[in-house]
Amino acid sequence: MRFGLSVALATPFDKDGKIVLDAMVAQARRSLDAGCDSVTVFGTTGEGASIGNSEREKVVAAMISGGIAPRQIVAGVLVDAAEEAAEQAAYALSKGARNILLAPPSYFKNVSDEGLFGWFSTVFALLGDKARDIIIYHIPSVTMVPLSHALIGRLRQAFPGIVTGVKDSGGEWAFTEKLLKEHGDLIILIGDERHLAQGVRLGGQGAISGVANFAPREVRRMAVDGEDDQRVVDLVVELLKYPVIPAVKAMIAHLSNDPSWLTVRPPLLPIADEGQRRLSSIFDTLFRSEAA
Repeated sequence: MRFGLSVALATPFDKDGKIVLDAMVAQARRSLDAGCDSVTVFGTTGEGASIGNSEREKVVAAMISGGIAPRQIVAGVLVDAAEEAAEQAAYALSKGARNILLAPPSYFKNVSDEGLFGWFSTVFALLGDKARDIIIYHIPSVTMVPLSHALIGRLRQAFPGIVTGVKDSGGEWAFTEKLLKEHGDLIILIGDERHLAQGVRLGGQGAISGVANFAPREVRRMAVDGEDDQRVVDLVVELLKYPVIPAVKAMIAHLSNDPSWLTVRPPLLPIADEGQRRLSSIFDTLFRSEAA
Protein backbone atom coordinates (compact mmCIF):
# COMPACT_ATOMS: atom_id res chain seq x y z
CA MET A 1 0.00 0.00 0.00
CA ARG A 2 1.47 3.31 -1.09
CA PHE A 3 1.77 6.10 1.44
CA GLY A 4 0.04 8.73 -0.73
CA LEU A 5 -0.49 12.30 0.47
CA SER A 6 -0.41 13.43 4.08
CA VAL A 7 -1.21 17.03 4.89
CA ALA A 8 1.43 18.58 7.15
CA LEU A 9 -1.34 19.99 9.28
CA ALA A 10 -1.00 23.55 10.55
CA THR A 11 -1.93 24.13 14.19
CA PRO A 12 -4.45 26.88 14.99
CA PHE A 13 -3.92 28.95 18.14
CA ASP A 14 -6.17 31.44 19.88
CA LYS A 15 -5.02 34.89 20.92
CA ASP A 16 -3.63 33.45 24.16
CA GLY A 17 -1.59 30.85 22.30
CA LYS A 18 -3.75 27.85 23.17
CA ILE A 19 -4.48 25.21 20.52
CA VAL A 20 -7.98 25.52 19.08
CA LEU A 21 -8.83 21.84 18.94
CA ASP A 22 -12.11 22.05 17.06
CA ALA A 23 -10.55 24.19 14.32
CA MET A 24 -7.62 21.78 14.04
CA VAL A 25 -9.91 18.77 13.72
CA ALA A 26 -12.03 20.63 11.14
CA GLN A 27 -8.93 21.43 9.07
CA ALA A 28 -7.89 17.79 9.25
CA ARG A 29 -11.31 16.62 8.09
CA ARG A 30 -11.35 19.13 5.22
CA SER A 31 -7.95 17.87 4.11
CA LEU A 32 -9.03 14.23 4.20
CA ASP A 33 -12.27 15.02 2.38
CA ALA A 34 -10.25 16.81 -0.32
CA GLY A 35 -8.15 13.73 -1.05
CA CYS A 36 -5.41 13.53 1.57
CA ASP A 37 -4.76 10.00 2.81
CA SER A 38 -3.62 11.04 6.27
CA VAL A 39 -2.83 14.02 8.46
CA THR A 40 0.59 14.69 9.95
CA VAL A 41 0.36 16.50 13.27
CA PHE A 42 3.22 18.16 15.16
CA GLY A 43 5.47 18.39 12.10
CA THR A 44 7.44 21.42 10.99
CA THR A 45 4.41 23.15 9.47
CA GLY A 46 2.42 22.26 12.58
CA GLU A 47 4.94 24.02 14.87
CA GLY A 48 5.51 20.66 16.53
CA ALA A 49 8.65 21.79 18.34
CA SER A 50 6.47 24.29 20.24
CA ILE A 51 3.83 21.77 21.35
CA GLY A 52 4.27 20.01 24.68
CA ASN A 53 3.44 16.45 25.65
CA SER A 54 0.14 17.18 27.40
CA GLU A 55 -1.01 19.24 24.41
CA ARG A 56 -0.08 16.45 22.04
CA GLU A 57 -2.25 14.02 23.97
CA LYS A 58 -5.20 16.42 23.79
CA VAL A 59 -4.76 16.87 20.03
CA VAL A 60 -4.58 13.13 19.33
CA ALA A 61 -7.61 12.50 21.54
CA ALA A 62 -9.56 15.27 19.80
CA MET A 63 -8.67 13.88 16.37
CA ILE A 64 -9.85 10.39 17.25
CA SER A 65 -13.03 11.58 18.98
CA GLY A 66 -13.64 13.81 15.95
CA GLY A 67 -13.90 10.77 13.71
CA ILE A 68 -10.38 10.63 12.32
CA ALA A 69 -9.11 7.07 12.35
CA PRO A 70 -5.81 6.51 14.18
CA ARG A 71 -4.38 4.96 10.99
CA GLN A 72 -4.95 8.32 9.31
CA ILE A 73 -2.64 10.07 11.80
CA VAL A 74 1.12 10.54 11.45
CA ALA A 75 2.82 12.11 14.47
CA GLY A 76 5.90 14.28 14.22
CA VAL A 77 8.59 14.04 16.90
CA LEU A 78 11.02 16.98 16.88
CA VAL A 79 12.95 16.89 20.15
CA ASP A 80 16.55 16.41 21.25
CA ALA A 81 16.34 14.12 24.30
CA ALA A 82 16.07 10.48 23.28
CA GLU A 83 13.86 9.76 26.29
CA GLU A 84 11.38 12.48 25.31
CA ALA A 85 11.42 11.37 21.67
CA ALA A 86 10.60 7.83 22.75
CA GLU A 87 7.82 9.03 25.07
CA GLN A 88 6.17 11.10 22.34
CA ALA A 89 6.47 8.31 19.79
CA ALA A 90 5.23 5.67 22.22
CA TYR A 91 2.10 7.65 23.03
CA ALA A 92 1.14 8.15 19.38
CA LEU A 93 1.89 4.54 18.49
CA SER A 94 -0.13 3.30 21.47
CA LYS A 95 -3.11 5.17 20.05
CA GLY A 96 -2.68 3.41 16.70
CA ALA A 97 -0.93 6.14 14.71
CA ARG A 98 0.08 5.17 11.20
CA ASN A 99 3.66 6.43 11.39
CA ILE A 100 6.07 8.49 13.43
CA LEU A 101 7.98 11.24 11.62
CA LEU A 102 11.20 11.36 13.61
CA ALA A 103 13.70 14.17 13.18
CA PRO A 104 17.30 13.92 14.42
CA PRO A 105 18.37 15.91 17.48
CA SER A 106 19.19 19.45 16.42
CA TYR A 107 20.75 21.30 19.35
CA PHE A 108 24.22 19.83 18.80
CA LYS A 109 25.76 20.73 15.46
CA ASN A 110 28.48 19.08 13.36
CA VAL A 111 27.71 15.67 14.84
CA SER A 112 28.90 12.47 13.19
CA ASP A 113 26.90 9.71 11.57
CA GLU A 114 28.11 7.48 14.41
CA GLY A 115 26.64 9.86 16.97
CA LEU A 116 23.33 10.11 15.11
CA PHE A 117 23.16 6.33 14.78
CA GLY A 118 23.64 6.11 18.55
CA TRP A 119 20.82 8.60 19.18
CA PHE A 120 18.33 6.82 16.92
CA SER A 121 19.37 3.47 18.40
CA THR A 122 18.68 4.79 21.89
CA VAL A 123 15.21 6.01 20.89
CA PHE A 124 14.35 2.62 19.40
CA ALA A 125 15.71 0.75 22.42
CA LEU A 126 13.53 2.89 24.71
CA LEU A 127 10.51 2.19 22.52
CA GLY A 128 11.17 -1.53 22.75
CA ASP A 129 8.47 -3.66 21.18
CA LYS A 130 6.38 -0.56 20.48
CA ALA A 131 8.86 0.58 17.80
CA ARG A 132 7.40 0.41 14.29
CA ASP A 133 6.75 2.46 11.17
CA ILE A 134 9.33 5.18 11.75
CA ILE A 135 9.89 7.70 8.95
CA ILE A 136 13.16 9.48 9.58
CA TYR A 137 13.16 13.17 8.71
CA HIS A 138 15.85 14.83 6.59
CA ILE A 139 15.33 18.59 6.85
CA PRO A 140 18.79 20.14 7.29
CA SER A 141 17.58 23.69 6.58
CA VAL A 142 15.79 23.50 9.94
CA THR A 143 17.78 21.01 12.00
CA MET A 144 21.23 21.76 10.54
CA VAL A 145 21.74 18.01 10.95
CA PRO A 146 21.64 16.23 7.60
CA LEU A 147 20.99 12.51 7.31
CA SER A 148 23.53 11.00 4.95
CA HIS A 149 22.74 8.19 2.54
CA ALA A 150 25.20 6.01 4.46
CA LEU A 151 23.43 6.69 7.77
CA ILE A 152 20.05 5.94 6.24
CA GLY A 153 21.41 2.66 4.89
CA ARG A 154 22.87 1.71 8.26
CA LEU A 155 19.66 2.52 10.14
CA ARG A 156 17.43 0.56 7.79
CA GLN A 157 19.75 -2.44 7.96
CA ALA A 158 19.97 -2.35 11.75
CA PHE A 159 16.26 -1.71 12.31
CA PRO A 160 14.21 -3.47 9.64
CA GLY A 161 10.48 -3.01 10.14
CA ILE A 162 11.20 -0.05 12.40
CA VAL A 163 12.86 2.39 10.00
CA THR A 164 10.42 2.09 7.12
CA GLY A 165 10.77 5.44 5.35
CA VAL A 166 12.47 8.77 4.84
CA LYS A 167 10.92 12.19 4.43
CA ASP A 168 13.31 14.20 2.27
CA SER A 169 12.83 17.92 2.80
CA GLY A 170 16.37 18.84 1.85
CA GLY A 171 15.35 20.52 -1.39
CA GLU A 172 18.40 19.16 -3.26
CA TRP A 173 17.43 17.07 -6.28
CA ALA A 174 20.75 15.21 -6.44
CA PHE A 175 20.24 13.97 -2.88
CA THR A 176 16.64 12.97 -3.64
CA GLU A 177 17.59 11.14 -6.82
CA LYS A 178 20.31 9.14 -5.05
CA LEU A 179 17.94 8.39 -2.18
CA LEU A 180 15.39 6.94 -4.60
CA LYS A 181 18.04 4.87 -6.35
CA GLU A 182 19.63 3.45 -3.20
CA HIS A 183 16.61 3.16 -0.91
CA GLY A 184 13.63 3.11 -3.23
CA ASP A 185 12.12 0.11 -1.48
CA LEU A 186 11.57 2.31 1.58
CA ILE A 187 8.73 4.82 1.81
CA ILE A 188 10.44 7.83 0.26
CA LEU A 189 8.41 11.01 0.74
CA ILE A 190 9.31 14.19 -1.11
CA GLY A 191 8.96 17.22 1.13
CA ASP A 192 9.77 19.85 -1.50
CA GLU A 193 6.80 20.23 -3.83
CA ARG A 194 9.11 21.60 -6.54
CA HIS A 195 10.57 18.08 -6.88
CA LEU A 196 7.48 16.11 -5.94
CA ALA A 197 6.06 14.92 -9.26
CA GLN A 198 9.48 14.03 -10.65
CA GLY A 199 10.36 12.12 -7.50
CA VAL A 200 7.11 10.17 -7.59
CA ARG A 201 7.73 9.20 -11.19
CA LEU A 202 11.07 7.74 -10.07
CA GLY A 203 9.46 5.68 -7.32
CA GLY A 204 8.65 8.06 -4.49
CA GLN A 205 5.60 7.00 -2.51
CA GLY A 206 4.08 10.41 -1.91
CA ALA A 207 4.50 13.41 0.31
CA ILE A 208 3.91 15.05 3.65
CA SER A 209 3.04 18.51 2.36
CA GLY A 210 2.32 21.86 3.96
CA VAL A 211 0.85 23.13 0.68
CA ALA A 212 -1.81 20.42 1.00
CA ASN A 213 -3.37 22.60 3.72
CA PHE A 214 -4.73 24.86 0.99
CA ALA A 215 -4.21 23.08 -2.37
CA PRO A 216 -4.81 19.42 -1.50
CA ARG A 217 -6.28 18.28 -4.82
CA GLU A 218 -3.46 19.77 -6.85
CA VAL A 219 -0.77 18.36 -4.57
CA ARG A 220 -2.46 14.95 -4.57
CA ARG A 221 -2.15 14.70 -8.35
CA MET A 222 1.57 15.39 -7.96
CA ALA A 223 2.09 13.08 -4.96
CA VAL A 224 0.02 10.14 -6.15
CA ASP A 225 -0.08 10.38 -9.95
CA GLY A 226 3.28 12.08 -10.54
CA GLU A 227 1.64 14.84 -12.56
CA ASP A 228 3.50 18.12 -12.92
CA ASP A 229 1.70 21.30 -11.85
CA GLN A 230 3.69 24.42 -12.53
CA ARG A 231 1.20 26.49 -10.54
CA VAL A 232 2.13 24.66 -7.35
CA VAL A 233 5.82 25.06 -8.11
CA ASP A 234 5.39 28.78 -8.76
CA LEU A 235 3.45 29.22 -5.55
CA VAL A 236 6.09 27.38 -3.51
CA VAL A 237 8.78 29.65 -4.95
CA GLU A 238 6.80 32.64 -3.67
CA LEU A 239 6.08 31.06 -0.27
CA LEU A 240 9.78 30.45 0.26
CA LYS A 241 10.42 34.19 0.10
CA TYR A 242 8.81 34.36 3.56
CA PRO A 243 9.10 32.35 6.77
CA VAL A 244 7.31 29.22 5.62
CA ILE A 245 5.13 28.38 8.63
CA PRO A 246 3.42 31.78 8.93
CA ALA A 247 3.18 31.93 5.12
CA VAL A 248 1.27 28.64 5.04
CA LYS A 249 -1.02 29.87 7.79
CA ALA A 250 -1.60 33.09 5.86
CA MET A 251 -2.83 31.03 2.92
CA ILE A 252 -5.20 29.03 5.15
CA ALA A 253 -6.51 32.28 6.61
CA HIS A 254 -7.05 33.67 3.11
CA LEU A 255 -8.96 30.67 1.79
CA SER A 256 -11.00 30.13 4.97
CA ASN A 257 -11.60 33.85 5.49
CA ASP A 258 -10.58 33.24 9.09
CA PRO A 259 -7.82 35.59 10.29
CA SER A 260 -7.33 33.59 13.49
CA TRP A 261 -5.20 31.19 11.41
CA LEU A 262 -2.54 33.90 11.17
CA THR A 263 -1.55 33.33 14.80
CA VAL A 264 1.75 31.54 15.37
CA ARG A 265 3.50 30.69 18.61
CA PRO A 266 6.55 32.62 19.75
CA PRO A 267 9.33 32.81 18.78
CA LEU A 268 7.60 32.91 15.38
CA LEU A 269 5.70 35.98 14.18
CA PRO A 270 3.03 36.37 11.50
CA ILE A 271 4.18 37.76 8.18
CA ALA A 272 3.37 41.41 7.57
CA ASP A 273 0.07 42.51 6.04
CA GLU A 274 1.78 43.38 2.77
CA GLY A 275 3.18 39.85 2.49
CA GLN A 276 -0.22 38.35 3.27
CA ARG A 277 -1.86 40.41 0.54
CA ARG A 278 0.86 39.55 -1.96
CA LEU A 279 0.63 35.81 -1.37
CA SER A 280 -3.16 35.91 -1.50
CA SER A 281 -3.05 37.74 -4.81
CA ILE A 282 -0.55 35.27 -6.26
CA PHE A 283 -2.66 32.33 -5.15
CA ASP A 284 -5.81 33.80 -6.67
CA THR A 285 -4.00 34.45 -9.94
CA LEU A 286 -2.58 30.94 -10.14
CA PHE A 287 -5.66 29.08 -8.91
CA ARG A 288 -8.47 31.48 -9.83
CA SER A 289 -11.00 28.82 -10.77
CA GLU A 290 -10.29 26.78 -7.62
CA ALA A 291 -10.29 29.87 -5.41
CA ALA A 292 -13.56 31.06 -6.88
